[in-house]
Amino acid sequence: MKVWKFAAIASMLLSSMLSILVCRDMFNGSRKYSPSPSSLSSSRASSLLESYTEGEIRQLISALVERYSQAMNSGGHELPLFPRAGSRRKRARARHKPCALKELEVSVSELGLGYKSDEIVLFRYCSGTCEAAVRSYDLSLKSMRSRRKIKKEKVRARPCCRPLAYDDDVSFLDAYNRYYTVNELSAKECGCV
Repeated sequence: MKVWKFAAIASMLLSSMLSILVCRDMFNGSRKYSPSPSSLSSSRASSLLESYTEGEIRQLISALVERYSQAMNSGGHELPLFPRAGSRRKRARARHKPCALKELEVSVSELGLGYKSDEIVLFRYCSGTCEAAVRSYDLSLKSMRSRRKIKKEKVRARPCCRPLAYDDDVSFLDAYNRYYTVNELSAKECGCV
């Protein structure tokens, strides 16, 4: 399906370029007579089209095609025509995903623990919302915060998606060939706490 979308966009861009070139040639050939009032708008269009060279038009089209292909290759997501409308829907859907275990392959250096190592580890983490796990405590705390009985402290009035259990310890060699073991690094089970 993605190949068809790319082919459709490429054919639209190429047909646009071809029509611009044909119109430019037509307008260049029709300069021998004076324009009539009905063709004044077409003469303005020809002056607009003549401001770009064929090379500039080709560069523009190739840049658009390259941008589209990079977006398709990087994440498989389409370029939105109206980005704001789609992003709102995505954020709304993302807020209602239940708490779940996810995983990612990263180098030890990317974990941010201060170790320099190129070894790759499987990092499992918890992500999602806990709307179904709201208890009386959460509702009361939210009410007290809104009435300012509880000062603006860092108090959460809803449960969080957190690890309930962790995988076995992770061991690795750093860039200086020193052996390290890190415990409670990767989540094994997630839940609302």
